[in-house]
Amino acid sequence: MSHIVARIDFSAPSHRVARLLIGVTLLIDGVGGRIVETEAYDREDPASHSFSGPTPRNAAMFGPPAHTYVYRSYGIHWCLNFVCRENGHGAGVLIRAIEPTAGIECMQQRRGMDDLRLLCSGPGRLCQALGVTREHNGMRLDAPSFELLPAPRALDVVSGPRIGISKAVDVPWRFGLAGSRFLSQPFR
Repeated sequence: MSHIVARIDFSAPSHRVARLLIGVTLLIDGVGGRIVETEAYDREDPASHSFSGPTPRNAAMFGPPAHTYVYRSYGIHWCLNFVCRENGHGAGVLIRAIEPTAGIECMQQRRGMDDLRLLCSGPGRLCQALGVTREHNGMRLDAPSFELLPAPRALDVVSGPRIGISKAVDVPWRFGLAGSRFLSQPFR
């Protein structure tokens, strides 16, 4: 079986999982590409949605690992996270950007744009391009609509502080594919 979910321990610390996901191909109903940027969040992390405990909004983060947590950011954009169960508590990995490789025309139509570089460079853009909505919340990563395929080779991964948050901003849990032009923002 080439499905990567069986090869990644989603009960490991979220920052380890976030690094391992770089280069993995993410497909939703056959549409997607190579993950080039992620961010990790842990229950002990004040920037994490799980920090204050379970709520109806973040319930998926307290469920089983290798599932999705989808939420709306600023009431506008959907954001896709992969749930980790680090030390038995809710943690997750935000999928920040992918390099489009499959279903590009579908993604361009959903986004109303042709620019490949900007198509999935940011969590909101990525979700719009992949058709991710609240309906995807709590779904298993090893079952339809999702498919995760391993990176074809070892990749050079860079890390740095997370972006777009106001708490724990110096935590170096943002990971990216070195040299990728599909990142939401370059690494310093």
